[in-house]
Amino acid sequence: MKKIKKVIIFGTGMLAELANIYFMTDSDCEVVAFTKDAPEEKQFCNLPVVDFKGVENIFEPNKYHLFIPMSAKECNKIRKRKYEEGKAKGYSFTSYVSSKATILPESSIGENCFILENNVIQSFAKISDNVVMWSGNHIGHHSVIGKHCFLTSHVVISGRVTVGECCFFGVNSSVRDGITIADENIVGVNAVIMKETKPGQVFAVKQTPVHALSSDKINLE
Repeated sequence: MKKIKKVIIFGTGMLAELANIYFMTDSDCEVVAFTKDAPEEKQFCNLPVVDFKGVENIFEPNKYHLFIPMSAKECNKIRKRKYEEGKAKGYSFTSYVSSKATILPESSIGENCFILENNVIQSFAKISDNVVMWSGNHIGHHSVIGKHCFLTSHVVISGRVTVGECCFFGVNSSVRDGITIADENIVGVNAVIMKETKPGQVFAVKQTPVHALSSDKINLE
């Protein structure tokens, strides 16, 4: 695939390493450098690492795109802050959308999104800016995923759902159709949301302890 965009990736951790591989093997983007706050290393993945504080002086914002593939720490607020700092520096952002994702007509995807393989985004669904979608999620028709959200894997967002900003969805969680998820909600592993929520709520499935057999019935060999 011909490389059209030149991209700088924020970070030198596992997500940055993954982003580099995805861009290299499945996109029209060429990664030219990495950036982070006060880096100790000078190279990562055989590319230069520069200080985010002055990255715009080395890689001009009108010539390079920025990509920030950070985790959901602090309910996505760290990634949100870095994204906004990059915008303030004048950068445009690129997104990575896997060629193995199913993106149906009339859907839309914002900037600085990281959408991996086997995601299904149905028609008229909207993915806003700075959203991470790990592999295997389903976004139903006419649903909106707000800015700065993180969906892990096998999350089902049914049709006509509105998800607020800075939300997190754990593995195998799901949301019924036609409801609104407020800002900064955390939906835990296997949780099912059946009605509208309030800002800052946390939903978790209670785990029932499994009682071990008495010691005289456990074979340790």
